[in-house]
Amino acid sequence: MYRSKTCGQLRIGDVGQQVTLAGWVQRTRKMGGMTFVDLRDRYGITQLVFNEETNKALCDEANKLGREFVIQIVGSVSERYNKNPKMPTGDIEIIVSELKVLNASLTPPFTIEENSDGGDELRMKYRYLDLRRSNVRANLELRHKFCLAVRHFLDSKGFLEIETPVLVGSTPEGARDFIVPSRMNPGQFYALPQSPQTLKQLLMVAGMDRYFQIVKCFRDEDLRADRQPEFTQIDCEMSFVEQDDIIRTFEEMTKYLFKEVRGYDLGEQPFLRMPWIEAMTRFGSDKPDMRFGMEFVELMDVLKGTGEFAVFNEAEYIGGICAKGCAVYTRKQLDELTNFVKSPQIGAKGLVYARVTEEGVKSSVDKFYSPEVLSLLAEKTGAEVGDLILIISGPDAMKARKQLCELRLLMGERLGLRDKNKFALLWVVDFPMFEWSDEEQRLMAMHHPFTAPKPSDVPKLDTDPASVLADAYDMVCNGVEVGGGSIRIHDAVLQAKIFEVLGFTPEKAQEQFGFLMNAFKYGAPPHGGLAYGLDRFVSLFAGLDSIRDCIAFPKNNSGRDVMLDAPSAVDQAQLDELQLALAPKA
Repeated sequence: MYRSKTCGQLRIGDVGQQVTLAGWVQRTRKMGGMTFVDLRDRYGITQLVFNEETNKALCDEANKLGREFVIQIVGSVSERYNKNPKMPTGDIEIIVSELKVLNASLTPPFTIEENSDGGDELRMKYRYLDLRRSNVRANLELRHKFCLAVRHFLDSKGFLEIETPVLVGSTPEGARDFIVPSRMNPGQFYALPQSPQTLKQLLMVAGMDRYFQIVKCFRDEDLRADRQPEFTQIDCEMSFVEQDDIIRTFEEMTKYLFKEVRGYDLGEQPFLRMPWIEAMTRFGSDKPDMRFGMEFVELMDVLKGTGEFAVFNEAEYIGGICAKGCAVYTRKQLDELTNFVKSPQIGAKGLVYARVTEEGVKSSVDKFYSPEVLSLLAEKTGAEVGDLILIISGPDAMKARKQLCELRLLMGERLGLRDKNKFALLWVVDFPMFEWSDEEQRLMAMHHPFTAPKPSDVPKLDTDPASVLADAYDMVCNGVEVGGGSIRIHDAVLQAKIFEVLGFTPEKAQEQFGFLMNAFKYGAPPHGGLAYGLDRFVSLFAGLDSIRDCIAFPKNNSGRDVMLDAPSAVDQAQLDELQLALAPKA
């Protein structure tokens, strides 16, 4: 037996017990003739005591211990003289009588502490050491608890957990696929699933009625803080449902998860439902952060054609936000905001500001506008004395709104309005069915090709497809899309029509999705569902800025696993067996 207790288990009531502990050396401290060792395992830390007066040889052995040595000790539990109220085991210590080194350790490349001195890349390279840190481990424990709660809730609602294949066929639309060559079928490839979309629809055709799966998905797309090339979804589908049925079910699940896992009560009121066009108009985003206001105010009627400022007079959109109490911003701070919106990531041409003071409105475009117009500007934005108005304009209204959205989020952060311990959830609904792709020069599905249009908009597929709305919905929490889904098309004729609008020939549609369209001919029920981003949800619960620290072995921002050194080159013999040849990039 390596241990009789864990390092987080012992309390004052255990004083006098003989125990065996095993774990890692967190730190050692020598004080006079005493050596103190903090022993750590997954469950906590216990202080060990070695006394030179009672056993010098044993104390000498303890002095040789280094950080992260794996040891086993036998000793008696004693009440600690200098108690540590910050540690659950801080009332006791172990007077050690036996010590055995199970495994020595090199000095780790960074400190295994909550606040480590290791940078991201170094910690990812030695992720197995990084996972020993209590805060990183706590994120995985939270993820585990979250998954258990998901399974418990969905099981109580009659959902079946069903696995779907990881090797599937490649599908167009959406992000790029990761492809896998087939040795047994030379020249042909599997794809890793971007989601089990068509498979869960087939499970509805198969009569499973309610399905879920906590599943890995794969997308070859540019990365950011809330993206990884492989990520985990809570994938769900239901038969004989309409949008309201799905929203009610998963709103209930979300409230359950917040209360059960996070200890946060979202209340009894249903979540706000906001049409997509309203979200874009009011906040410049289809995932608005509703923890704070600072809504957009359209200023075309106030500033276009009422002065001699050519930028505004030629704009197709002028919008502003009111930052309460920020009129005291210095020129340096305002220049920082201007540089932020002009950065390549945001892409605005510039920023106009106006301070509301006791003497009136002082603006960076004062010389182009009368005091009466500037006074009207303050009135329109609801700005009071001490407030700062920030304005962005542009020739493309949607693009300008997105730029203003980034500025709103930055100001919300600066003003402390994006509290990670406060949660604001809503549904964004009534998305456009299609969006125009300049790259493809055609309409693309905003969600995916199996999303059903609003029944009232079906006739527009022939006359004005760009105006068709989808029976789709996203759940948004604190400005993050945590889940999204739609009512699916269950009619083969309507599905064929959608493929036609998307530019598929009947032959191409049959080649790509014939299996699904053929299945619909055998009695497909009305169905719909949604998928939650598990990593995103857990990271919100944990208060993280990135999803990486709630994933055991994440990739870096270049999609590399620096611990496994993947992706990597393969042997020529493997390529030959797969009948593949690599050509140099032109």
